[in-house]
Amino acid sequence: MSRQSSRRKFLQTTAATGAGFWVAAGLRAEESKSPNERIRFACVGVGGKGSSDSSDAGNHGDVVAICDVDDNTLNGASQKFGKAKKYNDFRKMFDEMAGSIDAVTVSTPDHCHAVVAAMAMNLGKACFCQKPLTHSIWEARRLAEIAREKKVATQMGNQGTASDKLRKSAAVIRSGVLGNVKEVHIWTNRPIWPQGGPRPADAAVPAHVHWEEWLGPAPYRPFANGYHPFAWRGWWDFGTGALGDMACHTVNMPYMALALRDPTSVQAETSGHNHDSYPKWSIIKFEFPKTDTRAGLTMTWYDGGKKPSKDLIDGKDPSGSGALVIGDKGKLYAPGDYAENPLELLGGISEPKVEWVHSPGHFEEWVRAIKGGEPAMSNFADYSGGLTETILLGNLAVWAAPEAGSPGKKIEWDAKKLEATNAPEVAAIVRPKYRDGYTV
Repeated sequence: MSRQSSRRKFLQTTAATGAGFWVAAGLRAEESKSPNERIRFACVGVGGKGSSDSSDAGNHGDVVAICDVDDNTLNGASQKFGKAKKYNDFRKMFDEMAGSIDAVTVSTPDHCHAVVAAMAMNLGKACFCQKPLTHSIWEARRLAEIAREKKVATQMGNQGTASDKLRKSAAVIRSGVLGNVKEVHIWTNRPIWPQGGPRPADAAVPAHVHWEEWLGPAPYRPFANGYHPFAWRGWWDFGTGALGDMACHTVNMPYMALALRDPTSVQAETSGHNHDSYPKWSIIKFEFPKTDTRAGLTMTWYDGGKKPSKDLIDGKDPSGSGALVIGDKGKLYAPGDYAENPLELLGGISEPKVEWVHSPGHFEEWVRAIKGGEPAMSNFADYSGGLTETILLGNLAVWAAPEAGSPGKKIEWDAKKLEATNAPEVAAIVRPKYRDGYTV
């Protein structure tokens, strides 16, 4: 089979599953960059993952502006990007430099993702945003809508999407060798930060931290040692817990294979929590309806040391993190956060010959799209927006399960309306309110 016909077959298959990420011509930028023209990047958040994201930007164009709420981090990045203008507030950066920027990377804590990305796209800028795409389900839907309306090149930072091993595993599942898939199990070794306890004691704001800008759209609270620069993930106001941190990676492969969008219900059991900090562990069960391309199925998520029974993996001890896809003819076991380890087929089935489209590299996909090429696979409108909606739905069930050791309310979900039909109490988790000065 020729490479061109192989590519065409792959695109037809993925389009049929609702992930037609490379046939969405409407997402091409209306005024894309010339292939030889240098891209002017602004980078919001340049510490942690933002360090590598901004480095990637610098390797593919000119970083003309950097923004961070921590002066130490900002000044450190300035050593790499000496000509870039420095900012602590992304709103001021956009006000002053909108005409000098082509593309924006967003590598902030989760609660700021949507407000930065929306502002960038509404100004017509291409946008790369770290995972999870947003802090809330409504924000994920809205960013996908804006990306489509503005026809800008977008991508979420779930780098495993570009991996040949992940794409191969998804293609194996799509081949039908497992039969009708009925169960998916996903587990992680997160959290690796404190969760499930009281707030730390108030403390003086360090001179190098701009606390108001760090809070951004989130409700005001005093500074404390335990939020910046890392452990914010464990707090409902700022992060999305272990689920939000890792599921965009570990759910990515079965999502690609099975179009795991729009669950109809979700239910959780947890270690207990106070609606301020996420629980120490959770087990979350999602129910997906039948589609034109697959049977109805369930997906179970495990974190905080919880894992599926080894009996499900034919007696194997589960890896530290991984995915297990169970069909009526066999099973696929993919150890690792990104399905990066060799897949294992269980149940006496043999690995079929499959084909997939190779990626030039994750960041490179986005740069290609900015220059008028094919959209990145993990673009907001066709892929990562839906993935983020599915994942964050699990946190509605976690919110509804504050008591330790017993299942919480089963949340019935209307994806079209973005509404928990039997649980109005989770509406503020679906769509948060912002402090004055911030909007999507």
